[in-house]
Amino acid sequence: MALDPALQLEAYSRMLRIRRFEEAIIAHHPVGHLSIGQEGAIVGACMALRDDDYVTGTHRSHGHPIGKGADILPLMAEIFGKRTGICKGLGGSMHLTDTSKGLICESAIVGGGFPLATGAGLSIQVRKTDQVSLCFFGDGATNEGTFHESLNIASVWKLPVIYFCENNGYAVTTSVAMSHGQPDIAKRADGYGMPGIVVDGQDIEAVHAVTQEAVDRARTGGGPTLIEAKTYRFDEHSNRLAIPIKYREEEEVAHWRGTRDPIALYRDVLLAHHPLAAIEEIEAAVIRLTEEAVQFAKDSPEPEMQDLIDNMYSNPIHFPAHAGIA
Repeated sequence: MALDPALQLEAYSRMLRIRRFEEAIIAHHPVGHLSIGQEGAIVGACMALRDDDYVTGTHRSHGHPIGKGADILPLMAEIFGKRTGICKGLGGSMHLTDTSKGLICESAIVGGGFPLATGAGLSIQVRKTDQVSLCFFGDGATNEGTFHESLNIASVWKLPVIYFCENNGYAVTTSVAMSHGQPDIAKRADGYGMPGIVVDGQDIEAVHAVTQEAVDRARTGGGPTLIEAKTYRFDEHSNRLAIPIKYREEEEVAHWRGTRDPIALYRDVLLAHHPLAAIEEIEAAVIRLTEEAVQFAKDSPEPEMQDLIDNMYSNPIHFPAHAGIA
């Protein structure tokens, strides 16, 4: 299912927001695990969701809230550790969230999102709504026990969950070929009685089409789907990580940057359907928005010690009357 023209431009804008946001991080506040190169997979999946659909993410966390449509000003302030941040400066790069957009959490724990996304799917089923839950994860997380446990119970109970693997080929420096007996992660779906789909993660409309199909299936009681998006991170696992070994060839990285950049690929697609001026207007607007976000973060106040207490506990703590506690 192709995106309609207006949504095509919004999808392009979201991909650019992720790219420019992370380029600004590199320039002003270098921290975190970057999604540069993976924007097509993220936005293609998120464009198939509604605001009230749930999302869990990974330590590579900047792209997911932006892909879901979150405001980048509080996201940038969070990276800078400021009180105006989306988590009031207390979560940081790997723990961004925005419940107004259905983003339950981003987790630094590899495989940590599986049980949460599955639990959200159970909540949807119990409450009898037509929401869905989408779980982003990397290829390395599929060797965690939570992956197998979550997919199994979701299949047995027909929970409305989409398990979305951003397979960028490497778990830090370990390639999929070296760590997976079955390198096609989507084939693991067979063991749990659910569809397993492989898609080109650099083709945003292809990603959107398969995700939309999985979402429609989940909304109508058909149960979970496993999607494997073949994508690639252009930068290191973390932009603060010094890699002492050569684990991928320079030619490999250059190939993906030069010919498989999802933003460049989609810009070419858009030029066949939209005037150049409309595309350039989006590009200029995203640059202005990013600059505004950086200035907002710089100008925002630092957290105070009391914030730690206020945001750790519910204060005062309210007990129900039947608990027998004064």
